[in-house]
Amino acid sequence: MMTQITQSADLVTALLMGLAGAGHCLMMCGGIASAMGINTRPHHVWLYNLGRVSSYMLIGALVGGAIGLFAPEGGYTTIVLRWLAVVFLLLLGLYFTGWFAGLVYLEKAARPVWNKIQPVAAKLRNKPNGFAAFFAGSLWGWLPCGMVYSALSWAALSGSAGSGAITMAAFGLGTLPAMIAAGHFSQFLHRFLRAQGVRTAMGVLLIIYALWSMLTLIKPFFQ
Repeated sequence: MMTQITQSADLVTALLMGLAGAGHCLMMCGGIASAMGINTRPHHVWLYNLGRVSSYMLIGALVGGAIGLFAPEGGYTTIVLRWLAVVFLLLLGLYFTGWFAGLVYLEKAARPVWNKIQPVAAKLRNKPNGFAAFFAGSLWGWLPCGMVYSALSWAALSGSAGSGAITMAAFGLGTLPAMIAAGHFSQFLHRFLRAQGVRTAMGVLLIIYALWSMLTLIKPFFQ
Protein backbone atom coordinates (compact mmCIF):
# COMPACT_ATOMS: atom_id res chain seq x y z
CA MET A 1 0.00 0.00 0.00
CA MET A 2 2.80 2.40 0.92
CA THR A 3 4.53 1.69 -2.40
CA GLN A 4 1.35 2.51 -4.30
CA ILE A 5 0.96 5.76 -2.37
CA THR A 6 4.58 6.68 -3.09
CA GLN A 7 4.20 5.94 -6.80
CA SER A 8 1.05 8.05 -6.96
CA ALA A 9 2.86 10.88 -5.19
CA ASP A 10 5.70 10.62 -7.71
CA LEU A 11 3.23 10.90 -10.60
CA VAL A 12 1.67 13.98 -9.01
CA THR A 13 5.15 15.46 -8.53
CA ALA A 14 5.94 14.93 -12.23
CA LEU A 15 2.62 16.53 -13.19
CA LEU A 16 3.26 19.54 -10.94
CA MET A 17 6.76 19.95 -12.38
CA GLY A 18 5.25 20.23 -15.83
CA LEU A 19 2.61 22.71 -14.68
CA ALA A 20 5.11 24.79 -12.72
CA GLY A 21 7.41 24.99 -15.72
CA ALA A 22 4.85 26.74 -17.95
CA GLY A 23 6.99 29.83 -18.38
CA HIS A 24 10.08 27.77 -19.07
CA CYS A 25 8.22 25.69 -21.67
CA LEU A 26 7.18 28.86 -23.46
CA MET A 27 10.74 30.16 -23.47
CA MET A 28 12.16 26.88 -24.81
CA CYS A 29 9.42 25.65 -27.16
CA GLY A 30 6.62 28.20 -27.10
CA GLY A 31 7.84 30.00 -30.19
CA ILE A 32 7.66 26.76 -32.15
CA ALA A 33 4.12 26.01 -30.97
CA SER A 34 3.05 29.58 -31.68
CA ALA A 35 4.44 29.39 -35.21
CA MET A 36 2.59 26.15 -35.80
CA GLY A 37 -0.64 27.66 -34.49
CA ILE A 38 -0.31 30.58 -36.88
CA ASN A 39 1.12 28.89 -39.95
CA THR A 40 -0.63 25.51 -39.93
CA ARG A 41 -3.98 23.95 -39.16
CA PRO A 42 -5.04 24.22 -35.49
CA HIS A 43 -5.04 20.45 -34.91
CA HIS A 44 -1.36 20.34 -35.90
CA VAL A 45 -0.56 22.04 -32.59
CA TRP A 46 -2.12 19.08 -30.81
CA LEU A 47 -0.30 16.59 -33.01
CA TYR A 48 2.98 18.40 -32.42
CA ASN A 49 2.49 18.21 -28.65
CA LEU A 50 1.38 14.58 -28.85
CA GLY A 51 4.67 13.83 -30.57
CA ARG A 52 6.59 15.81 -27.95
CA VAL A 53 4.95 13.97 -25.05
CA SER A 54 5.47 10.64 -26.83
CA SER A 55 9.19 11.30 -26.96
CA TYR A 56 9.16 12.10 -23.21
CA MET A 57 7.45 8.76 -22.61
CA LEU A 58 10.05 6.94 -24.72
CA ILE A 59 12.91 8.54 -22.78
CA GLY A 60 11.14 7.75 -19.50
CA ALA A 61 10.73 4.12 -20.57
CA LEU A 62 14.44 3.90 -21.44
CA VAL A 63 15.53 5.41 -18.13
CA GLY A 64 13.07 3.44 -16.01
CA GLY A 65 13.86 0.22 -17.86
CA ALA A 66 17.60 0.74 -17.52
CA ILE A 67 17.31 1.29 -13.77
CA GLY A 68 15.09 -1.77 -13.42
CA LEU A 69 17.58 -3.89 -15.38
CA PHE A 70 20.90 -2.73 -13.96
CA ALA A 71 19.87 -1.54 -10.47
CA PRO A 72 16.90 -3.64 -9.30
CA GLU A 73 14.75 -2.15 -6.60
CA GLY A 74 16.24 -2.37 -3.16
CA GLY A 75 16.54 -0.25 -0.05
CA TYR A 76 19.87 1.31 -0.97
CA THR A 77 19.02 1.85 -4.64
CA THR A 78 15.67 3.42 -3.81
CA ILE A 79 17.16 5.82 -1.27
CA VAL A 80 19.94 6.94 -3.64
CA LEU A 81 17.50 7.50 -6.51
CA ARG A 82 15.05 9.37 -4.30
CA TRP A 83 17.78 11.67 -3.04
CA LEU A 84 18.88 12.25 -6.64
CA ALA A 85 15.30 13.09 -7.64
CA VAL A 86 14.88 15.51 -4.74
CA VAL A 87 18.20 17.24 -5.53
CA PHE A 88 17.10 17.64 -9.15
CA LEU A 89 13.80 19.07 -7.95
CA LEU A 90 15.68 21.60 -5.82
CA LEU A 91 17.94 22.50 -8.75
CA LEU A 92 14.87 22.95 -10.94
CA GLY A 93 13.33 25.34 -8.43
CA LEU A 94 16.57 27.34 -8.29
CA TYR A 95 16.66 27.26 -12.10
CA PHE A 96 13.18 28.75 -12.38
CA THR A 97 13.91 31.49 -9.87
CA GLY A 98 17.17 32.42 -11.58
CA TRP A 99 19.09 31.99 -8.31
CA PHE A 100 21.28 29.15 -9.57
CA ALA A 101 21.52 27.87 -13.15
CA GLY A 102 23.32 24.58 -12.53
CA LEU A 103 21.00 22.69 -14.86
CA VAL A 104 22.26 24.82 -17.75
CA TYR A 105 25.45 22.74 -17.75
CA LEU A 106 23.44 19.59 -18.45
CA GLU A 107 21.68 21.35 -21.30
CA LYS A 108 25.01 22.44 -22.76
CA ALA A 109 26.36 18.88 -22.54
CA ALA A 110 23.51 17.63 -24.74
CA ARG A 111 23.77 20.45 -27.30
CA PRO A 112 26.03 18.58 -29.80
CA VAL A 113 23.38 15.88 -30.25
CA TRP A 114 20.60 18.44 -30.51
CA ASN A 115 22.50 20.42 -33.15
CA LYS A 116 22.20 17.37 -35.43
CA ILE A 117 18.49 16.81 -34.72
CA GLN A 118 17.27 20.42 -34.82
CA PRO A 119 17.59 21.03 -38.61
CA VAL A 120 15.44 17.98 -39.36
CA ALA A 121 12.84 19.04 -36.79
CA ALA A 122 12.76 22.57 -38.24
CA LYS A 123 12.11 21.28 -41.77
CA LEU A 124 9.33 18.98 -40.62
CA ARG A 125 7.70 21.79 -38.66
CA ASN A 126 6.93 23.64 -41.89
CA LYS A 127 5.38 20.66 -43.68
CA PRO A 128 1.60 20.92 -44.24
CA ASN A 129 0.59 17.44 -43.06
CA GLY A 130 -0.28 16.04 -39.65
CA PHE A 131 2.31 13.26 -39.70
CA ALA A 132 5.09 15.82 -40.13
CA ALA A 133 3.71 17.84 -37.21
CA PHE A 134 3.71 14.74 -34.97
CA PHE A 135 7.20 13.70 -36.02
CA ALA A 136 8.51 17.26 -35.59
CA GLY A 137 7.12 17.28 -32.05
CA SER A 138 8.72 13.91 -31.32
CA LEU A 139 12.10 15.34 -32.37
CA TRP A 140 11.66 18.60 -30.46
CA GLY A 141 10.99 16.47 -27.38
CA TRP A 142 14.72 15.75 -27.35
CA LEU A 143 15.56 19.45 -26.97
CA PRO A 144 18.12 19.80 -24.12
CA CYS A 145 16.02 20.94 -21.18
CA GLY A 146 16.85 20.99 -17.47
CA MET A 147 13.17 20.59 -16.64
CA VAL A 148 12.95 17.34 -18.62
CA TYR A 149 16.12 16.03 -16.98
CA SER A 150 14.63 16.75 -13.55
CA ALA A 151 11.46 14.89 -14.48
CA LEU A 152 13.55 11.95 -15.68
CA SER A 153 15.11 11.63 -12.24
CA TRP A 154 11.61 10.86 -10.97
CA ALA A 155 11.02 8.44 -13.85
CA ALA A 156 14.17 6.61 -12.72
CA LEU A 157 12.52 6.02 -9.35
CA SER A 158 9.80 3.95 -11.02
CA GLY A 159 12.23 1.11 -11.71
CA SER A 160 10.51 -0.14 -14.87
CA ALA A 161 10.01 0.90 -18.48
CA GLY A 162 6.22 1.07 -18.19
CA SER A 163 6.22 3.12 -15.00
CA GLY A 164 8.93 5.40 -16.35
CA ALA A 165 6.82 6.10 -19.42
CA ILE A 166 3.76 6.82 -17.27
CA THR A 167 5.76 9.21 -15.08
CA MET A 168 6.94 11.16 -18.11
CA ALA A 169 3.41 11.11 -19.53
CA ALA A 170 2.26 12.84 -16.33
CA PHE A 171 5.04 15.40 -16.74
CA GLY A 172 4.14 15.95 -20.39
CA LEU A 173 0.48 16.38 -19.45
CA GLY A 174 1.53 19.13 -17.06
CA THR A 175 3.31 21.00 -19.85
CA LEU A 176 0.34 20.85 -22.24
CA PRO A 177 -1.66 23.88 -21.01
CA ALA A 178 1.21 26.28 -21.68
CA MET A 179 2.14 24.73 -25.02
CA ILE A 180 -1.43 24.53 -26.33
CA ALA A 181 -1.96 28.12 -25.18
CA ALA A 182 1.15 29.10 -27.14
CA GLY A 183 -0.44 27.70 -30.26
CA HIS A 184 -3.95 29.06 -29.82
CA PHE A 185 -4.26 31.93 -27.37
CA SER A 186 -3.22 35.50 -26.77
CA GLN A 187 0.13 37.15 -26.29
CA PHE A 188 -1.10 38.31 -22.87
CA LEU A 189 -1.02 34.74 -21.59
CA HIS A 190 2.44 34.28 -23.09
CA ARG A 191 3.74 37.38 -21.31
CA PHE A 192 2.10 36.37 -18.03
CA LEU A 193 3.50 32.84 -17.96
CA ARG A 194 6.94 34.00 -19.03
CA ALA A 195 7.10 36.84 -16.49
CA GLN A 196 10.02 36.43 -14.11
CA GLY A 197 7.72 36.99 -11.12
CA VAL A 198 5.58 33.99 -12.11
CA ARG A 199 8.63 31.83 -12.74
CA THR A 200 10.11 32.86 -9.40
CA ALA A 201 6.89 31.99 -7.57
CA MET A 202 6.76 28.57 -9.20
CA GLY A 203 10.45 28.04 -8.44
CA VAL A 204 9.97 28.90 -4.78
CA LEU A 205 7.12 26.40 -4.50
CA LEU A 206 9.34 23.68 -5.98
CA ILE A 207 12.18 24.60 -3.59
CA ILE A 208 9.84 24.36 -0.61
CA TYR A 209 8.57 20.97 -1.78
CA ALA A 210 12.15 19.76 -2.35
CA LEU A 211 13.22 20.85 1.14
CA TRP A 212 10.16 19.19 2.66
CA SER A 213 11.00 15.99 0.78
CA MET A 214 14.56 16.15 2.11
CA LEU A 215 13.26 16.43 5.67
CA THR A 216 11.05 13.41 5.03
CA LEU A 217 14.09 11.41 3.89
CA ILE A 218 16.17 12.51 6.87
CA LYS A 219 13.46 12.03 9.50
CA PRO A 220 13.85 8.21 9.88
CA PHE A 221 17.47 8.68 11.00
CA PHE A 222 16.31 10.65 14.06
CA GLN A 223 13.62 8.24 15.20
